Amino acid sequence: MKTYRQVDFSRVDITGGFWRDRQAINRDVTMDSVRSQFEQTGRMAAFKFDWTAGRPGRPHIFWDSDVAKWMESAAYILRKNRNADLEKYVDDLVSLIERNQCADGYFNIYFTVVEPEERWTRRAAHELYCAGHLIEAAAAYYEATGKDAFLRCMRRYADYIEKTFKDEKSAEFSTPGHEEIELALVKLYRVTGERRYLELSKFFIDARGRADSKEVMDGDNDEYAQDHVPVREQETAEGHCVRACYLYSGMADAALETGDEPLLASCEALFRNIAERRAYITGGIGSTRDGERFTGDYDLPNETAYAETCAAISLAMFAGRMSLLSPKSVYADMVERTLYNGIISGISLDGKSFFYENPLEINLAERAVPFRSRKWPAVQRAEGFECSCCPPNVTRFIASIGGTLYSNDDDTLFVHQFMESNAELSMGGASVQIGQSTSYPDDGAVALRVLGMRGKTLAVRVPFWCDEFTLSAPYEIRDGYAYMSVTDDDFSVSYVMDMKPKWYESSCRVWENAGKVALMRGPVVYCLEGVDNGGGLWNFSADMFEPVAAYTDEALGITCLSAGGYKKASCECERAELYRPASGNYLPVKLKFIPYYAFANRGESDMAVWVSRF
Repeated sequence: MKTYRQVDFSRVDITGGFWRDRQAINRDVTMDSVRSQFEQTGRMAAFKFDWTAGRPGRPHIFWDSDVAKWMESAAYILRKNRNADLEKYVDDLVSLIERNQCADGYFNIYFTVVEPEERWTRRAAHELYCAGHLIEAAAAYYEATGKDAFLRCMRRYADYIEKTFKDEKSAEFSTPGHEEIELALVKLYRVTGERRYLELSKFFIDARGRADSKEVMDGDNDEYAQDHVPVREQETAEGHCVRACYLYSGMADAALETGDEPLLASCEALFRNIAERRAYITGGIGSTRDGERFTGDYDLPNETAYAETCAAISLAMFAGRMSLLSPKSVYADMVERTLYNGIISGISLDGKSFFYENPLEINLAERAVPFRSRKWPAVQRAEGFECSCCPPNVTRFIASIGGTLYSNDDDTLFVHQFMESNAELSMGGASVQIGQSTSYPDDGAVALRVLGMRGKTLAVRVPFWCDEFTLSAPYEIRDGYAYMSVTDDDFSVSYVMDMKPKWYESSCRVWENAGKVALMRGPVVYCLEGVDNGGGLWNFSADMFEPVAAYTDEALGITCLSAGGYKKASCECERAELYRPASGNYLPVKLKFIPYYAFANRGESDMAVWVSRF
């Protein structure tokens, strides 16, 4: 099985444009905002292990994971930007971990200070999930600083987990209720070279769906826990979305490291099911608040979309790993779809507040109807949550986003994403440099320059949304990539993708979107907001045959779109009759569309991605 290597984010410098700005906000604003929330809620102080019954601030079962993701974010930032204060903060947390780790290697705040007698008794209680995030953070911090204290602690913990689950089988469950440790153990293997950790990851993956893994999870069914059949027999994405895609990411990692063809085949089937039947146009996944889960094929409601921010991140993680196993553009296309839509919609433009859920429509009038029992997604972002998994997931993803750009083997370098950047990598033992000059996604022009690749191949993705493009070098299209022979040690190529706005419609099987269209420009999904267009967005229709113009909104500082459309005349809307003969009394209007990721930054407002077509 031919595989490829990811070019690590540490070898990629984002030097300008869209993602440099967001990385700066992430580093300078968001990290402090998340840390402040964690301090106020007691998450940071909980690492002192000094809580006693009757005192406020009782630790929660997932607090370890929240802080671990923040620590991992800090490690990624430190790898690119040294910061003594940030490093000391993490070092102080590591000291607390060293001090409070149990003698046998176990580490979990809740089950050490709140319910020590319940260790490894409740599958749904996140112990292995927290362990996975701590392992990821430890590996990242070691790579960033060279300090090994945190890594040594987590190796002891992983060794204890191996003894408990694999050797002795002494826990009261055999697989995690919330997957994550599978991919974390592969990271630990890659950092340490200790193959036992890869084998332990495979152990948890292979045990899933078998008779002895089906311990009851607080009444949840097997499908909810991705435990209904062995993973190599799974073909549809089921259950809790984040847990599912973390599992699929671990499966893809294991397939990459071991050459497991049946495991790869299952990953391919699961990805197809998500991409072709269960994902929103924004890259969001999770159609319902009930279980934060996948429901069924083509069930993609807009107003009640759960589309958790963490779920979009987990899908990007899965898709990115699939690119290393099979360089087909569908995988990098999905990464891009989430990057510019379903992930960054989860954070405000100023970097201080977050969405847990990301609906594709807001109707304030419907929400105001009394006696409606429906639980609606929030219409404004919050700075923190009781379950605060999404904010530190956003910080770690943005900090390491350079890792989405490239992969390679000894002969071919793949360009998956487009960002103003410079990178260094090794191909066949030779040092290679690549640079991108671009204003993407505001503009579709990318100037590429590679040094040291003469006689090798450069493969550049042609995005799904791009119908027309020009390349200044001869190329051959395979699986959505334009392959070019590099003819000089200093090789430059101009790549221009046509970015004219385009209307999209859903499959006819998506009943929610019947008679509606959505507008995209390049990878960015756009939406209407009432603050720009007036209330009652359901009275608007888009004219698909009118030209759509792009322009910069100076107040928002982003590219917006102006499109033709129609609105029911006010005199018709104000008539008293509940029902009357149909009228063709519509007035032409100009519709203002803003990027979906920017909605809800100017107060409460109606919003719609899918708009009736005229």
